[in-house]
Amino acid sequence: MVKLLKEGGFSAVYSLVSAATLLWVYLAYKAAPSADLSGSGEIGWIIATILTLPALVMLAGSFAGNPALPTPAAETQARAEPKGVFKVTRHPMMWAIGLWALSHVVLMANWRSVITALAMGFLALVGAHMQDRKKENLMGDAWAAWESKTSFWPRWGALFTAGLLCWAIGLAAWLALSWLHMPLGGIPAGVWRWF
Repeated sequence: MVKLLKEGGFSAVYSLVSAATLLWVYLAYKAAPSADLSGSGEIGWIIATILTLPALVMLAGSFAGNPALPTPAAETQARAEPKGVFKVTRHPMMWAIGLWALSHVVLMANWRSVITALAMGFLALVGAHMQDRKKENLMGDAWAAWESKTSFWPRWGALFTAGLLCWAIGLAAWLALSWLHMPLGGIPAGVWRWF
């Protein structure tokens, strides 16, 4: 498809398909019966709250200097030394989605949440692996250089060196999104659950 549509056309089609699929997931989630599970109680909420903070720090940092994103600078970025969240993993956005998914599975609230979260987490991490194969074909030596300097599996200790800006944006997003969880989802989440 990339050869046929070129990178820009492929990105546009991919974005439309992704948006439509995400909308379909949302609508299917809302329409699915909410068969409750036993839940994991307060300990589950504490774990979920803790997991979402590094997820949002990694998501925040994944937009700057990411050679996996469709940009003319991708090959140059792939040859550079990894910085920020890329010291943790070469797929910080996908691992952020994986952590978000895990945080929702841990809650064990209902089947539709567990199934949706497992599917999105699986898709993100398998998608990251498939993205490596795609980029190897498209970028050749540049992506091979990036793979040699980065890890697929997160090196969690490196998250503390991601940089103050990533942490500030991630923390602000963590507070804002967990606050929005109540008006949008009807369930208090994050630190707001205890206030």
